[in-house]
Amino acid sequence: MDGTGGPLLCFPNLNSSCRRLLRPRSEAAVLYALLALASLLTVKLNLLVIISISHFRQLHTPTNSLLLSLAVSDLLVGLLVMPIEGLRYMETCWLLGRLMCALTPYVSYCLLSASVGHMVLISIDRYVAICDPLLYSTKITLNRVKFLICLCWACSMIYNGCILMGHLGQPDRFRSCHGECVMVISHIAGTVDLFMTFVGPCTVMVVLYMRVFVVAVSQARVIRLQTAASTVTAAPTAKKSERKAAGTLGIVIAVFLMCFCPYYYPALTGDDTSNSLSYFAVLSWIMLTNSCMNPLIYALFYPWFRKAIKLIFTLKILQPHSQQAKIQ
Repeated sequence: MDGTGGPLLCFPNLNSSCRRLLRPRSEAAVLYALLALASLLTVKLNLLVIISISHFRQLHTPTNSLLLSLAVSDLLVGLLVMPIEGLRYMETCWLLGRLMCALTPYVSYCLLSASVGHMVLISIDRYVAICDPLLYSTKITLNRVKFLICLCWACSMIYNGCILMGHLGQPDRFRSCHGECVMVISHIAGTVDLFMTFVGPCTVMVVLYMRVFVVAVSQARVIRLQTAASTVTAAPTAKKSERKAAGTLGIVIAVFLMCFCPYYYPALTGDDTSNSLSYFAVLSWIMLTNSCMNPLIYALFYPWFRKAIKLIFTLKILQPHSQQAKIQ
């Protein structure tokens, strides 16, 4: 408070400063603890995925390369985006300056758009593995996947640079007082973004996984018939592990859709998308939690991930030739 008992200002020496919302100490302590927990958990879980796939050579597959890159994106969300967004919500003042005001939404959008691109690539990978298993090894090579990963990141950076061009050039143009960082995406740009980064990719993912589901069911029926009459020659089918991986990644995509859907509510209602909206923090944090959910799903459904974690925590990865360990 100032000497007159007036409201606390973000920058007391500036008459144009925004007002700071005061929270009870107990409430602030709980919220800061939850923020630190969410950020730390997201970073640690995704770091385990990165170490596991990077260290063990048996996990150097095209599918796992996509999971590795996705984990890098999720780790950066926990390391950079969550703390900054949490600080914005807790302090109700922007204390990081004009440059960070310009860069923060751009970095956040790049990471989230890259996640969408990785989900589409994972869907295509599973589609080929299940629906065309004989040609999978020739169509989906490690070098080809690495190229697509680089392309995905590059497209994300260029696309979001175009969407946020106005904000990057003038980050304070919508600011009403000193201590605010307002990012506004017009309804037109928001609608374009809705179709480019949500409706289009989600349509591709859903269609591909519906096809994968149908083929997986028919392949399981073929295997049962082949087991009942072993003399009958059946058509080539995907491995059981491939079908299980497709199911697990299907869960990853379903969780992804549930986390990302609310964020596009303003575009669906015809409003501009802005971080100054009263409910924007809720929509944003629902989306950010997806970065923590992915490794939890891996831990529940991937035996190789659980085994890798055990080897990491027992420090057996420091032993000679541990890269050659049989994980799956």
